[in-house]
Amino acid sequence: MVPRCLTIATSDSGGGAGVQADLRAFAAAGCYGASVIVGLTAQNTVGIEAVHEVPAEFVEAQLRAVLGDIGADAVKTGALLSADLVEVVAAGLSGRGLPLVVDPVVAATTGRRLSDAGALAATVKLLFPLATVVTPNLREAELLAGGTGSRRELAERIAARGAAAVLVTGGHGEPVDHLFAGGEHLEIPVPRHPVAATHGAGCTHSATLAAELAKGQPLRAAAERSAAVTAEAVRRGLTEIGAGEGPVDVTGLGEAR
Repeated sequence: MVPRCLTIATSDSGGGAGVQADLRAFAAAGCYGASVIVGLTAQNTVGIEAVHEVPAEFVEAQLRAVLGDIGADAVKTGALLSADLVEVVAAGLSGRGLPLVVDPVVAATTGRRLSDAGALAATVKLLFPLATVVTPNLREAELLAGGTGSRRELAERIAARGAAAVLVTGGHGEPVDHLFAGGEHLEIPVPRHPVAATHGAGCTHSATLAAELAKGQPLRAAAERSAAVTAEAVRRGLTEIGAGEGPVDVTGLGEAR
């Protein structure tokens, strides 16, 4: 049976990030992708013009419909916008024991904030206990840890807040993903390519990680694979799309070994 992956995230009308990027990454990794859309953005490569939050009861209905029929072998969450939405998502996933990648998206690549402080606090309280791994970038890690520090220090402080494992990604600053799991630290070097096409890189990373977990890969191997796939997707990025930062191109990368 084909592995089933579920993204619970916000739609990007420009197609570069969010739910659209997640579904492409799932497909590239050889998985079937389903989605629960929690928000809509009027967005392109230049920026976000507007954000519309989906009513919590409709998010609940989507979760019930997908998990009640299709099911999932792994789940990832992205920008959840508000505490109300985090609560609905946590309630829908609680007790299912599904591998869960929590990508605590705070802002888009263009800088527009997507999740408010209440959503971040609710994520820590309600989703961290359910998560297999939390995947903040450096800026998100500093918010979650309550200050600056090395990736090692940030990961330990975030884990102390209830996360079973933390993967601080290397999209900002030093090109290394730092995984802290089971009390052990692992640094995963990430090739840095001078390509103006990083839109959707974080979504692609966390979605690929979820896909690898859905296929039964252990966390370390899944983290190493997601780092390699995302770096190559940036290298092959579509710089000709839009006037801003182009989208990454994950097409055909996930199954290649």
